[in-house]
Amino acid sequence: MIGFLRLLVFWSAFAAIAYWSLLIYSRSVRREALEKQWDADPPEGATDAMRRAFIEEGMSAYEGSLRRKLLWGVVVLPFLAIGTLLYLVNYA
Repeated sequence: MIGFLRLLVFWSAFAAIAYWSLLIYSRSVRREALEKQWDADPPEGATDAMRRAFIEEGMSAYEGSLRRKLLWGVVVLPFLAIGTLLYLVNYA
């Protein structure tokens, strides 16, 4: 049982680090894509404030996107797999 708890603690730490790393990377890639999209075709009379508003609007749309929610798979799926394996090995 102690070995399982140790596994759980270390895997939780690893999953948290992996999740935050992927989240930061994914957000930076999305922000860069929005910046390139604006720079490729800015509207007439565009100001720096308009550019910032465009990028912030795109990032707020990203916050509710499926891609962001799929990152939770990094945390949830390994725990489900380990739990399933433990159940199958011990009780099935």
